[in-house]
Amino acid sequence: MSITIRACRPGDEAALALVGQATFLETYAGVLPSSDIVSHCRTEHGEALYAAWLTKPGYNLWAAEMGEGGAAVGYAALTPPDLPVPTGENDVELKRIYLLNRFHGTGLGAKLMTTAMEAAAQAGFTRMLLGVFGGNSRAIAFYARQGYVEAGVRKFRVGANEYDDLVLARAL
Repeated sequence: MSITIRACRPGDEAALALVGQATFLETYAGVLPSSDIVSHCRTEHGEALYAAWLTKPGYNLWAAEMGEGGAAVGYAALTPPDLPVPTGENDVELKRIYLLNRFHGTGLGAKLMTTAMEAAAQAGFTRMLLGVFGGNSRAIAFYARQGYVEAGVRKFRVGANEYDDLVLARAL
């Protein structure tokens, strides 16, 4: 399995949206109401959102691509912090780290995480924060293995409902 991780650029928004929607559906089908999943994917994983992120200062994305054709199978996104905890100028948010389910357990998630953390540290950030659904035990365990600890909680809207998220942080 040949996987490449590369910085995203304008034109990657369709692939990012597809991976975001597929990953969200894989993760939350049977956990969240279908109407909430569809609504969330339309707004928070639409091509327009990713197109904006790809040109916005302070936003950096990396795609994990498989094989010679470069099919996207995951991505990571760093953004300015938008979390309900005290933050400073040396903080950055891991807004998303998404990986198609069949690639869980391969080490690819850790490679995406390392790519994001190294880029953040090189940019002068000293702390990385993220939000994760409180019921996503697999993701929470992954973040704990990466050295993240709880820094707070937030309410997160998906469709018509609000859910409890953990805010996690780690030093870089």
